[in-house]
Amino acid sequence: MGVTLSRGKILRKLASETLGEELASKLWGRIEFVGDIALIRIPPGIEADALKQLAERILEEFKYVKSVWGGHPGVQGEYRLRKYVHLAGEPRSETVYKEHGCLFKVDITKVYVSPVLGYEHKRVAGLVRPGEVVLNMYAGAGLFSIIIAKHSRPSKVYSVDINPDAYKYMVENVRLNKVEGVVEPILGDAVRVIQERLAGSSDRVLMPYPDIALDHLPYAIMALRDGRGVVHVYLHVKAAKGEDHFEKAASLLSRRLGEIGVQWFNVANKRVVRMVGPRVYQVVLDVEVKSF
Repeated sequence: MGVTLSRGKILRKLASETLGEELASKLWGRIEFVGDIALIRIPPGIEADALKQLAERILEEFKYVKSVWGGHPGVQGEYRLRKYVHLAGEPRSETVYKEHGCLFKVDITKVYVSPVLGYEHKRVAGLVRPGEVVLNMYAGAGLFSIIIAKHSRPSKVYSVDINPDAYKYMVENVRLNKVEGVVEPILGDAVRVIQERLAGSSDRVLMPYPDIALDHLPYAIMALRDGRGVVHVYLHVKAAKGEDHFEKAASLLSRRLGEIGVQWFNVANKRVVRMVGPRVYQVVLDVEVKSF
């Protein structure tokens, strides 16, 4: 009986055969699958053209993959978009992606999406209590919001994004997953939306945009009902050698909450979501808050 290799081992083998062991060791773990599209996150200093042979091998090995794209490091602009280059297969960037029993139509060049967040989507959904009102400040195509609606029993999920393309896909995904009565897509800047209509509305607030989470934290607190509830704060933390990344994240958060005037808070849970660079961690802090 033959031995079936895991997807990770297959990718490592393909990368080694096409790029050599040294480069493969930096690359094979940076390959993700979104629907029928494979994404290769291009390491710094590597030209996209160098990955075309690997892209062709991925198409041969994984028959369900129809298109392969390379993603340059980092995301840019207020829409959090990565710059992609087509490497092989169909020159198509739109696909349907399945996660936790939900279907999401996305275009990787127009909407931020990362399969690495799959565990986090389900984890947060598992924390939502029946009847809660949830606010997702940076909802993208609606993955957090829709998975919460499908796997928990919230009374409402306000799902906000400033990117018109993300909003378009979010509206379509809400219909696709039949959660129209629970998830309310909102096109706009989360800060203004809270100020104009959602102050005091919510029991739980998601802030899955690390680069602006601390700046926008006062508005997340403003959105809480009676000034109390739970805020999921995602941060990028660079920890020097010997420095604890959780302690640094908690210190940054504590300082900011003090500036806002929050009277009491408790970090109920913390976890590393992923590494985003050398000693740079994306962490999430689940914070219970009483602002007065």
